[in-house]
Amino acid sequence: MKCDIVLAGVGGQGILSIATVIGLAAVNNNLYIKQAETHGMSQRGGAVQSYLRLSDKPIFSDLIPSGEAQLILSVEPLEALRYLNYLSAEGYVITNTTPFINIPDYPDVDVLLTRIGNLPRVVSINAENVAKTAGNVKSSNMVMLGAASPFIDLPLHSLEQAIRDIFARKGAEIVALNLSAFHAGRAFGEQELNSIK
Repeated sequence: MKCDIVLAGVGGQGILSIATVIGLAAVNNNLYIKQAETHGMSQRGGAVQSYLRLSDKPIFSDLIPSGEAQLILSVEPLEALRYLNYLSAEGYVITNTTPFINIPDYPDVDVLLTRIGNLPRVVSINAENVAKTAGNVKSSNMVMLGAASPFIDLPLHSLEQAIRDIFARKGAEIVALNLSAFHAGRAFGEQELNSIK
């Protein structure tokens, strides 16, 4: 088993929470894991990225070589395009369609989404709308994790337990909201996976 994931987004969108859930689930399945993060000006809405490497064999570098990532998981559409050079020829892009417009020359959203839609293996989801329906718009990062989860070779129950463990200190209600968002995203991801195949 080998899975290289580029997590991309903007500060405050929950990228590091996604990485923590995946990482804990991987460790609980006795996998090796390496992670590298770039925070930049994340507290001011700047780009945040995380390389996440999972394997059943030792990993010697925390950086993903160009063209080797099996997955780009982006919580912001422009950030999905920023890291395409890391994606393998058979890789998938899982992206939120809701832009985080934090720069004056942000590209035209329709053009941006058209470009993303033209990628060969892409799952585009309006994570904010799905999260709102699931109970809390702030859990859109867990919607994104759920949408990506069918493309990550980790057991569902391990991801669910990692969410419980990570959010437990915030109380049962927050755990339940995050699990609800995760399951809503997963249902969307499973449907898209079947249509891509």
